Amino acid sequence: MAVVRDHHTKRTHSLSTTSSSRTSILLLSLLCTVSLYLAFSLFKSPSLAATSQSLSQNQQPCDYSNGKWIYDLTVRSPSRYDNTCKEIYKGWNCIGSNKSNAIEIVKWRWKPNQCDLPPFDPVAFLKLYRNTNIGFVGDSLNRNMFVSLFCTLKRVSGEVRKWRPVGADRGFTFLQYNLTIAYHRTNLLARYGSWSASDKNGKLESLGYKEGYRVDVDIPDGTWAEAPTFHDILILNTGHWWWAPSKFHPVKSPMLFFEKGTPLVPPISSDAGLDMVLGHMTSFVERKVRPGTVLFFRTQSPRHFEGGDWDQGGSCQRLQPLMPQQVEELFALKNNGTNVETRLVNQHLYKALRSSSFQLLDITHMSEYRADAHPSTSGGKKHDDCMHWCLPGLTDVWNDLLVAQLKKVKTRS
Repeated sequence: MAVVRDHHTKRTHSLSTTSSSRTSILLLSLLCTVSLYLAFSLFKSPSLAATSQSLSQNQQPCDYSNGKWIYDLTVRSPSRYDNTCKEIYKGWNCIGSNKSNAIEIVKWRWKPNQCDLPPFDPVAFLKLYRNTNIGFVGDSLNRNMFVSLFCTLKRVSGEVRKWRPVGADRGFTFLQYNLTIAYHRTNLLARYGSWSASDKNGKLESLGYKEGYRVDVDIPDGTWAEAPTFHDILILNTGHWWWAPSKFHPVKSPMLFFEKGTPLVPPISSDAGLDMVLGHMTSFVERKVRPGTVLFFRTQSPRHFEGGDWDQGGSCQRLQPLMPQQVEELFALKNNGTNVETRLVNQHLYKALRSSSFQLLDITHMSEYRADAHPSTSGGKKHDDCMHWCLPGLTDVWNDLLVAQLKKVKTRS
């Protein structure tokens, strides 16, 4: 009996232990589940909120053209290249010519209102655009931008060969990456040249015209006519020469526009001629480019002549960016000031590009503030250079904007 009692006691103890163990396991499992739930609940909301916020930010494209300039003491000057870059035209080398604020110019950082403009990473750019051809087509302000890009890339990739695509004024290939950048000089985009009255009594002669400049609105300048078939990325500009009375004087040397080889009679104004040229040239590019080519049209670069135009004693002696009110005083169309063509040209661009496949590279407003960033008297000319930009300088930021917009294109594609 004792043995039986002992056996029963052991069995009862065993069952009790097993039951207790199961209960403990269940309690432990329940605690773990509750803990995990609580932990998940704690981290879930912020994570989803952050993700939602991130998606919302990504869905809202940043407007890089509106913002303000912030003086950044952390910026090393010169920041991305120095004045020893040999492509810098002497008149733009403000450090080399000892312009008083040359070192300070690049310490002003552009801060868009809704986001940040990412800094240029030249190594990443070279890798990302391996086997790519980039062409700048336009006047000397596009050369200003081209030189900035070249000097930025040259600092991190020294294996460079001079090589010019057909018609280009200058060009380089970064051999390690097979990346070519080139500048095609053209003032009006359209072909133009001197015109003189002939013995034949043509339409213009009969109206009393004796000389001027023939502008063929439907024929691209030969310097860049082949560029659309070669380049994968094109950045076009025009504007400064359309309001250049020293070159195209309305009486002494007027612009005379031709279409399909025939003069437009009665003669049209330069404004109307610009509209026709923009229409023809953008259509020409769209017909000629290869599939996938990325097309940009850069908006007008502002001049900052004060007290008169370049040939009237105008100067640009400011050492800091303008305030918003000063910008409007200088550039508002209602004031019809010396630099009025800046926003006038843009109005023509907006209209012409509305239905095209070109993207606007809008550098105008950010540049209107930078009256401090021109070569001024250090440019080596008989007058202040208040049109071009010091290098290193503002056009470095234009290239930051170019890279940011190219990234958007890649993301969409």
